[in-house]
Amino acid sequence: MNAVDLVLRAYWERLHEKLIERSEAIETQIGPLLGEEIDRRGYRDLIEHQRYEAYREASVAFLAERIEAYNPIGLQYTFDKARREAAFELEQGLEWYNSRAEWKELVDAAGEKTKVLLGDETLGQAAEELIVEMGAYPDRSIISVYEQLPALQKLPDYILARAIEAMIR
Repeated sequence: MNAVDLVLRAYWERLHEKLIERSEAIETQIGPLLGEEIDRRGYRDLIEHQRYEAYREASVAFLAERIEAYNPIGLQYTFDKARREAAFELEQGLEWYNSRAEWKELVDAAGEKTKVLLGDETLGQAAEELIVEMGAYPDRSIISVYEQLPALQKLPDYILARAIEAMIR
């Protein structure tokens, strides 16, 4: 494992911890953010109460998925590197947002953090700095694509991305 991989692993671990620690607060923010976005985009006439609840529940469910995606003991470390890269490419092709540029920026920023000799303490600090500077991957991609072309089917991902970003910094 190279130094960039170490920094990124620390980044995933810290995001996993933060999302677990703040999951209740993130869930609490989802409802108000969803209501604001529905009003802002003029979706109120399209969404009755049951549908609103479905969007809110989808956002909450996506939080559980995101927490597991950041789990350092998860599948991203189970497979060999070639299979992880293939799975990553497949995942990026299936998402409605394109996070390749954001991923490259994250890896480049992690590389910058490795210019200082990294011990356990500085590794944790590097992870915190990455979170502050880059946010939780792939939130920036989700937010920017949604804001360019908003759509109801993208709403749960977007609301969760905004709630996570508000709570992790």
